[in-house]
Amino acid sequence: MQTENKTTADQDNVMRSLSKFLSDICFEGEFRKQPEYLTEIFEYILETKMGDNFDLRTKMMSCIKTSKMLVKVLEPFSDDEIEKACAEIRG
Repeated sequence: MQTENKTTADQDNVMRSLSKFLSDICFEGEFRKQPEYLTEIFEYILETKMGDNFDLRTKMMSCIKTSKMLVKVLEPFSDDEIEKACAEIRG
């Protein structure tokens, strides 16, 4: 029984942390435009000598992909809906 309670508490803590993260992202500005911003920055870096690095390119592509996934998941919701949901989870 104690293990189940700990697992539930851990899950609650994870959800609170995720909701805080999402809430913070919403206040950072145009999070929906982040993939475009990252792409623009990374395209510039790729034109430099520093950008000629396979590991760096792989990391950049991963960042863009993650950012696009976040935007896609949150696309159906308004910023207000996201903020309200995050506030409810945080308690």
